[in-house]
Amino acid sequence: KDFAAETLAIPVITGVKSASERFAGAVDTYTIEAMMQNTWALQAGTSHFLGQNFAKAFDVTFQTEDGSRALVWATSWGVSTRLVGAAIMTHSDDSGLVLPPTIAPIQVAVVPIFRKAHEKETVMPFAKKMAADLRAAGFRVALDEREKMKPGAKYYDWERKGVPLRLEVGPRDVANASAFAAKRTGGKKFGMPAATIAEEVKTVLDGIQAELLANALERRETNTHNCDSYDEFKNRLNADGGWYLVPWTDNAENEAKIKTETKASIRCYPLDAQENLDGKICFYSGQPATHMALFARAY
Repeated sequence: KDFAAETLAIPVITGVKSASERFAGAVDTYTIEAMMQNTWALQAGTSHFLGQNFAKAFDVTFQTEDGSRALVWATSWGVSTRLVGAAIMTHSDDSGLVLPPTIAPIQVAVVPIFRKAHEKETVMPFAKKMAADLRAAGFRVALDEREKMKPGAKYYDWERKGVPLRLEVGPRDVANASAFAAKRTGGKKFGMPAATIAEEVKTVLDGIQAELLANALERRETNTHNCDSYDEFKNRLNADGGWYLVPWTDNAENEAKIKTETKASIRCYPLDAQENLDGKICFYSGQPATHMALFARAY
């Protein structure tokens, strides 16, 4: 959960899967659920407690202290392409990738701009030194030395690849000992003095990281609703999408009916929402609630 938020700028809900949604053969499946930009959920990662079920099936044992054999207790966990997909789908836009600075292979693209040979003679050494200074400070930097591409095409290329920060350096910037900066997340371009470029870049990248997390968190909070009525749930889901935290009585048959009728499933029983269930009534069956369940349509 902390890795997803701090590194990928993806806020996630941590919970346990219902019996119908857990990994086949597992005793329990724990999950982190992320909200995508269309308010659908994505199971971004899972951890399965397998108990001794697979040990029994495959006769996997270990030697105990007294020399006897016992079935192992097993887990299966990890994150893979789902978490990569979550990062892409959470932040990107119609222009291409938007990558959090913490995971961007290239954090800064330095783009020299010149038209004539004498401009190149001043711009290129300045741009190369700026790129070198940033690399020395620990940033992942690309110096765009392609001469057969116009500046606009270069800008679009770096935007499409999701590079968080672009630094444009032309003759005027060299004269001012600065660079013209553009954030992948948008906004007006702004100047950065070359003398303090590393400090300036760090501040901007930290800001982009925080901005991406804040935007994703606001999206989730705005589109997560409490609901006590199945009719209200269906109407709001069809009209607005979103996630719904509801009192629920664990029942696989009812769960399957809701999924058939609405295409929404129980994403998890959030770990931090299972207290104070006394007096709560299931939004679907009217029976005493056994869990607080998070329903959503999902990828």
